[in-house]
Amino acid sequence: LLGVEKKKFSIRQSPQKGIYVENLHYEYVGSESDVFDCITVGNEQRKVGRTNMNAVSSRSHCVFTIYLRQQESDGAGQDAKLNLVDLAGSEKISKSGASGETLEEAKKINLSLTCLSQCIHTLTSQSRHIPYRSSKLTRLLQESLGGNSKTTLMVACSPSPDNIEETIATLRFA
Repeated sequence: LLGVEKKKFSIRQSPQKGIYVENLHYEYVGSESDVFDCITVGNEQRKVGRTNMNAVSSRSHCVFTIYLRQQESDGAGQDAKLNLVDLAGSEKISKSGASGETLEEAKKINLSLTCLSQCIHTLTSQSRHIPYRSSKLTRLLQESLGGNSKTTLMVACSPSPDNIEETIATLRFA
């Protein structure tokens, strides 16, 4: 969240904007450098914390949305939305040693990842009801998950034998 003050950020939907976050700061960018500057500012505001498994563990997911508009000389145009999402990794509480605020963050991260997994599973099983409203993450990504879109998933896995269970779980999720 760029320029974050203590505002309430609610997820809304409208015919004009689709699904969006209310009270969020939007920044016009005109170059690749501008995009990277915005990513840097947003990443600097992302909360990280120390756990037994990771000295700089992300304590939240990060969604960076780019709105694109292609305009023709006659005024006609097309709009597109590109979501770049960095999911905080799930963690075994017993292994990470999370406690206090870090424990509460881990619970919320794990719950939202479970909701995302359920949405993806439901989409692939051709079910009638997709539980997008189960979490803010799945609601925000609803158009990317089930709309007219393409989704690519990249995962980061630990090469350490100590983390084999987490690596296998990550690959199964992917």
